[in-house]
Amino acid sequence: MPFGCVTQGRDDPENRTIPLTMHAPHPPIRGSLQEYGRGIAGGLLFSLPMLYTMEMWQFGFILRPERLLLYAVISFVLLLGYNRYAGLHHDASWAEVAIDSVEEMGIGIVLSALFLAILGIITLDIALSEAVGKTVIAGMTVAIGVSVGTAQLGAPPEDEDEAATARRRERPSSFPEQLVVAFIAAILVAGNIAPTDEIAILGMYLGTLNLVALVLLSLALIAMILFFANFTGAGRHVPENLTLATVLGRSASFYAVALLVSALMLWFFGRFEGAGLMQCLSATIALGLVASFGASAGRLLLQ
Repeated sequence: MPFGCVTQGRDDPENRTIPLTMHAPHPPIRGSLQEYGRGIAGGLLFSLPMLYTMEMWQFGFILRPERLLLYAVISFVLLLGYNRYAGLHHDASWAEVAIDSVEEMGIGIVLSALFLAILGIITLDIALSEAVGKTVIAGMTVAIGVSVGTAQLGAPPEDEDEAATARRRERPSSFPEQLVVAFIAAILVAGNIAPTDEIAILGMYLGTLNLVALVLLSLALIAMILFFANFTGAGRHVPENLTLATVLGRSASFYAVALLVSALMLWFFGRFEGAGLMQCLSATIALGLVASFGASAGRLLLQ
C-alpha cells in the first residue's frame, strides 16, 4: 500500500485508494534541531561584537546584582514581545510564547558562557559572581539573537504552499506591534555601541549644532528607510493614505523609541552617574543615531 494512502475497504467494489488529507508529519527531532541551529546562528550573528567588547566584560564585573536582575527581566519581556508579534509562530498562545522565551534565554546563557570561556574571559580563577555577571550581560543579547535567528533565518515549512507563505509574510502589523519590534531592534543594534567609552566621550564634547544635526539626520534616515527607500517588507507597514503628517508623526515616534532605548542602555551601563544633564542628553542623542538604524532598517529585517 502506498505511503499516504488508505484503502476504502471490502464494501467498495472498485477498491479505490483515497489520499490522506494530512501530510505525513516531519520528524520532530530533525525539525527541533534545525530550529536550534538557526537560533544559535542568529544569536552569534547579533552578539559576537558584544562578546568581543572589553567594556562589556568590565560591566559584567562592576554592575550590581539588582541591576543584572533588572536586565534579565527586561530581556525576558522583550523576548515575549518579539515572539508574540514577530516570531516564528504568530498563532501561538502566551503559554507557548513564554516557554519559547525561557528556552531561548537558556540557550543564550549557555552560548555566552561557552564563548567567554573559550576566549579566556571566564576562567576558574575568577569569582563566581564575576563569571555570572559577564555571562548574564552577554547572554541576554544572545538570547534575543536566538529568537530572531529561529524566526527569520529559516525557510518556510515544506507543507506550506506559496500562497500561504505570501499571506504570512504580508501579514499587516499594528502600529503598537511595530513599536515593540522597533524597540527590540534598536537594542540589538545599539547594544554593541552603548557600553563603549566613545559614546561617553562624545557626550562631553558635542556642541549644540552637532546635536541638532544628529537629531535631524536621525529623523531623515528613519523617514527615508521606512517610507521612501522601498526596503523589502516596508510596504506592508505603510498606511494606504500616506500624508506628510503621517510621515513626520511616525518618524518622530520611532525616533522617540530610539532615544528611549539609548537613554535606558546608557543608564544601565552607568554612563549617567556623575554626569550633568547636558552631557547625558548629548550621549543619548549620539547613541540615538545608531539606535535609529535599528528602529527603522533593523525592524524591517526582524519582521
